[in-house]
Amino acid sequence: MDTPHSLPFKQRLAHIEAFVFDNDGVFTNGTVFLMPGGEQVRTASTRDGYAVQHAVKCGLRIAMISGGHSQEVVRRMNGLGVTEVIMGASLKLGAFEALCERWSIQPEQVCYMGDDIPDLPVLAAAGLACCPHDAAPEVRTACEYVSPIAGGAGCVRDVLEQAMKVKGLWMNDRALAW
Repeated sequence: MDTPHSLPFKQRLAHIEAFVFDNDGVFTNGTVFLMPGGEQVRTASTRDGYAVQHAVKCGLRIAMISGGHSQEVVRRMNGLGVTEVIMGASLKLGAFEALCERWSIQPEQVCYMGDDIPDLPVLAAAGLACCPHDAAPEVRTACEYVSPIAGGAGCVRDVLEQAMKVKGLWMNDRALAW
């Protein structure tokens, strides 16, 4: 009998109950524009945003764990319907474990997407480890799925769309409204 870990990627997505993402390098391309006065500005993909809000409307659990402190990121994620936005997580594994406990799910039921060295402990703990195409080499090696799409260019949508298609949630009445 196949266990979830022995199944191919798309079949494994059917067993995933929640999706947790890093921010910089996943939702963004990792570039930070330093503005006069010290403000840091990032760009993010609207296609990722569409997929996130659609997934939330369809009942999927979505969260973000970031080492950053940007309140603009919190506002954006909240605007997409994501209520679990954990900022300032210098060690992400503890935040991930606490999130799983709050949700009453096992780490094996979670897909995590990260792009750099601080994401490695969470990638090892999660049931499905994913990363963008341009992730650090150590992260790419640790992941079961490497999106063909770079961070900030739609890699979040890539994973969510595949999962929602497997679960029969992608094209429905909720898909037609933002």
